[in-house]
Amino acid sequence: MAAKIKPIPMITRRSFLVNGSLAAFASRTSSLFAAPDATSAVVRAPSGALRGESVDGVRVFRGVPFAEPPVGSLRFLPTVKVNRWKGERDATKFSAAPMQRKLLTVPHSEDCLYLNIWAPEGKGPFPVFVWIHGGGFTDGYAFEPTYDGTDFAREGIISISVEYRLGVFGFLDFEPLLGAQYAGTANNGLHDVMTALTWIQENIGAFGGDPARVTIGGESAGAKLTDILMGIPSAQPLFHQMISESGGAERVWARGASAGITKGFADIWQKQSGDAIASVKTAAGAGLIQAQQEFLDTWPQHFPLRAEIDGSFIPRLPVETIAGGSTRGKRLLIGTNREESAIFIGPHPRNDATAMQLGNTSVAKFDAVYQKYKEIYPQLSVEQRRIRAVTAEEYWIPSIRVAEAHLKGGSAYVYELEFAETSGKFAGDAYHSLDVGMVWNHPHKQVSDAASEAALGKQMHTAWAAFIRGETPAASGLPAWPQYDEQSRSTMIFGAKASRESRVEQGPQAAELALWNETL
Repeated sequence: MAAKIKPIPMITRRSFLVNGSLAAFASRTSSLFAAPDATSAVVRAPSGALRGESVDGVRVFRGVPFAEPPVGSLRFLPTVKVNRWKGERDATKFSAAPMQRKLLTVPHSEDCLYLNIWAPEGKGPFPVFVWIHGGGFTDGYAFEPTYDGTDFAREGIISISVEYRLGVFGFLDFEPLLGAQYAGTANNGLHDVMTALTWIQENIGAFGGDPARVTIGGESAGAKLTDILMGIPSAQPLFHQMISESGGAERVWARGASAGITKGFADIWQKQSGDAIASVKTAAGAGLIQAQQEFLDTWPQHFPLRAEIDGSFIPRLPVETIAGGSTRGKRLLIGTNREESAIFIGPHPRNDATAMQLGNTSVAKFDAVYQKYKEIYPQLSVEQRRIRAVTAEEYWIPSIRVAEAHLKGGSAYVYELEFAETSGKFAGDAYHSLDVGMVWNHPHKQVSDAASEAALGKQMHTAWAAFIRGETPAASGLPAWPQYDEQSRSTMIFGAKASRESRVEQGPQAAELALWNETL
């Protein structure tokens, strides 16, 4: 029998100990705990009473459960709505992050289905912004300091960050291994988010929120989940606007296509553990994460753990459902960064893209497009063309397709971030995730041009807040932002300074878009 898996250290919500020291963890992530000058804030919601904190006019409720813990007999099963709790629940500390390998210094647990609320003082009704964090469907967590919603709350917006199951817990189809009871488990992460949105519809009024003005949004995997939710018919009553930063609605497996993924993980699990496959139902979560890591390191495709079309919950490719009018009457703010993929393939990639770097198409189809990039971008270096082409395949083209599908029944505002920091490893590139800190008004400070980043960030944050309130996205110093249509393709370009100020362009990168449309 193979040697048993050595467990990865795991911290549960009961202990919140990291390397044996709560104090050490608190010093690294001070925002996890109540501020010393906070006063109590109590809300009595339909799900139960919560005691959070109030600081400078903002009420904060951390670690609010929206589902029963997906542990024990509920492991790998669809989300179960939380039961009403008795008494007053402490909501001054964040819950654990979802299970994942890369966050060993952050509390993480299978018991992770919680949300966090930043709400203005007062009765409202306030618009609601629900944030779905990124991380490639395998990493990330809702209490990253960047997602602190204080600034949004001070502007009259309730900000909520949501946790969901990741990796094999949220995006692997266990039905071929464990039987019909586990049908649809590749969509557990989506079910988690929908259960959170249902909780918000039922409870947010107690916090002063308006359940008829809910904007969902996210970046990277969070944007992809947002875009996929746009194509899920049963999700439509749960939100009214969408914000997608570096997303797309094509990162799903075709019906039945994930069977090979499931077998690939099962083979590694049995090799590592020496146990029968049924042992995944009761094995230590850390062991499953260890097997997941080897699986991800060796599988010859990018992001094998993803949602799956099942014919009912996700009836077909979400972008097709969107084009059929699923989001009719809703508003969308969507965009990408110009050199997204620099953060993944490097700012100076030496080789052309491989299957492990492409999320939405095959190498053969990608190469058919990429071979023509020199014709349309002769001024770019080979390295720059590689970055631009992978960025288009992964983010820009899928996002444009979501926007144009949504136009069949809704309205859209489209942007591209071209601002680039002038120092650091990715100097000169508008890399993946650069926009996040600016949108949340938490720009990078340890860069040579921090003042420009902060100024642009303030404008982006203000424009996002306006959109969430139901207005045209706008900010002082930005040009008027027109709606996107397929004729003019008006796009807000968030630039830097001097000759690269923010501006509106009609049909940016038209030759590149035509190239992809002709080939795929």
